[in-house]
Amino acid sequence: MSEQNLQILLASRPTGRPSRENFKFVRTPLPAPGEGQVLLKIRYLSLDPYMRGRMSAAKSYAAAVEIGDVMEGGTVAEVLESRHPDYKPRDMVLSHSGWQSHAVADAKALRKLNPDQAPVTTALGVLGMPGFTAYAGLLTLGQPKSGETVVVAAASGPVGSAVGQIAKIKGARAIGIAGGAEKCALVRDEFGFDAALDHHSPTFAEDLRAVCPNGIDVYFENVGGKVWDAVFPLLNSFARIPVCGLVAQYNATGDFEGPDRLPVLMRDVLTKSLTIRGFIQREFSDQRPAFYRDMARWIAEGRVKYKEDIVEGLENAPEAFIGLLEGRNFGKLIIELA
Repeated sequence: MSEQNLQILLASRPTGRPSRENFKFVRTPLPAPGEGQVLLKIRYLSLDPYMRGRMSAAKSYAAAVEIGDVMEGGTVAEVLESRHPDYKPRDMVLSHSGWQSHAVADAKALRKLNPDQAPVTTALGVLGMPGFTAYAGLLTLGQPKSGETVVVAAASGPVGSAVGQIAKIKGARAIGIAGGAEKCALVRDEFGFDAALDHHSPTFAEDLRAVCPNGIDVYFENVGGKVWDAVFPLLNSFARIPVCGLVAQYNATGDFEGPDRLPVLMRDVLTKSLTIRGFIQREFSDQRPAFYRDMARWIAEGRVKYKEDIVEGLENAPEAFIGLLEGRNFGKLIIELA
């Protein structure tokens, strides 16, 4: 084949906000698949906030990307060449091939996709890791009940939008928090939340209190920062707080500003019997069959809707990723490769 593999490597570890200088573009010969492997042409690359953590060497739940390695990420790819009987050229698969145009993957690590059942991009969003994160985190840890109030931050994104819609399916009130009037309109009018609040508003804390007159029973945390500050006083006794992400803090450096609020937090954890539980979606992997079944049905029934923000060109991935951390995306952010 005459094609080459375009790769985006981690060139250096960012301090604070990532920049384009933290990424390096290289071209390499196409890899050849071994026995039990396939050669893939990447069609779509998922960009997700967790990738900022992989750029750091700080201790985390997963190993950091090493300097000089391909940036990691979920992908939808087309099989070009196969040395495994279960896959043939032109099959579409879900893989974890990272920021590159081609990759070799072990066949056992792939999931075959059926484009006739759903757009293949949904395997990176509502029918993929973000959707499963919402499903497992909310139902296992949040446990929303009919009539309760569920609040979710980053509600226009792929995780938050699914959280609110699943909460509605379970009979709860869904309150979404997003950045800007356009995103709030999407959350309210398209995703069907009971209310959507702009965290940029100078009256955000007062607005949240007004739409939660009976307090908050479940808060699905994706952001942290000032959103948490507004939510915390409204938590009811026995409230559940699944902690999925803290995107407001991902680019932070040094000590956090402000007074030490840990004693106040711990007081309310005790006196309100709060449950705060961080999680990584892979720990609930046994729930994946139920997720695929339920989410596919909810989408078919029109009970769950989704929005994708597709950017063309692998070369635009660094800038799109930087924008993701600043809330510039509008829906699930996906890079479409030529």
